[in-house]
Amino acid sequence: MRIGVLTAGGDCPGLNAVIRSVVHRAVAQYGDEVIGFEDGYAGLLDGRYRALDLNAVSGILARGGTILGSSRLERDRLREACENAADIARDFGIDALIPIGGEGTLTAARMLSDAGLPVVGVPKTIDNDISSTDRTFGFDTAVGVATEAMDRLKTTAESHQRVMVVEVMGRHAGWIALESGMAAGAHGICLPERPFDPSHLVKMVEERFARGKKFAVICVAEGAHPVEGSMDYGHGEIDQFGHERFQGIGTALAYELERRLGKEAKPVILGHVQRGGTPTAYDRVLATRFGWHAVEAAHRGDFGRMTALRGTDVVMVPLAEAVTELKTVPKDRIVEAESVF
Repeated sequence: MRIGVLTAGGDCPGLNAVIRSVVHRAVAQYGDEVIGFEDGYAGLLDGRYRALDLNAVSGILARGGTILGSSRLERDRLREACENAADIARDFGIDALIPIGGEGTLTAARMLSDAGLPVVGVPKTIDNDISSTDRTFGFDTAVGVATEAMDRLKTTAESHQRVMVVEVMGRHAGWIALESGMAAGAHGICLPERPFDPSHLVKMVEERFARGKKFAVICVAEGAHPVEGSMDYGHGEIDQFGHERFQGIGTALAYELERRLGKEAKPVILGHVQRGGTPTAYDRVLATRFGWHAVEAAHRGDFGRMTALRGTDVVMVPLAEAVTELKTVPKDRIVEAESVF
């Protein structure tokens, strides 16, 4: 069997672990040939790929990013790929394609599968917002990075009697903000799932200062937004890939809190720091398991599906199920988090 593999969308700790696992299982167990398309679906369309053998993936388990490169594909080019799916499989001689990516990548994978390309998907997103899997690799690493940042910021906030507003990733799902905020003992968490009222945050900070606690740390997801009319904040434009460009809620909220409180409030935007660096042990193991099961699915002819974690088991689920809806933070998890503030 000849297997193609690619990584698309935003980079994520653990991508290289999946690539390594695919190659090890396919080459060592089945004697397959594996090729890696460069820069995601763009490499698939442009015919840019390289052979991946055991030597090519040696030493990449602990590396962040992706050795194959990544990119996002414009919708017109994606339609082009679907129209030529049969030609793609024939031209490259691939018997299976394993795309590794998030919602957009898996949506494209489903479209290619429907067009006749033999596809087995592997879910990836640090936002942990794919509904058909309990966990995605990269999420644990991102939560750890955000938690450590807030642990560190607490000391400087306390030293200078400041309010720190820490903006983490999470466009439409606030899982990183929820879990890192809880782990770091943040004093407030703002999620995309529920609009926040800045007056409640002001009250919380004032009560802390009245008790002699002269600092506060607030964790806010990048997609969080205030109750309408509660403060100045506008929605951003939609980019060429269909994603909203956010206007910087961390900075806007810090400015609003400083204005209302009369106390120094500083925004800290973690941004792509959460995406980079060495994946945690948990993410390496999960990514490795996903790669192993993707190869097994390809050899069974179990196409049009993707790997998913259910409890402690890795199972295969339809790609259509993976992209039906985002997995957002449910109300009961928000109530749990609020109980420790």
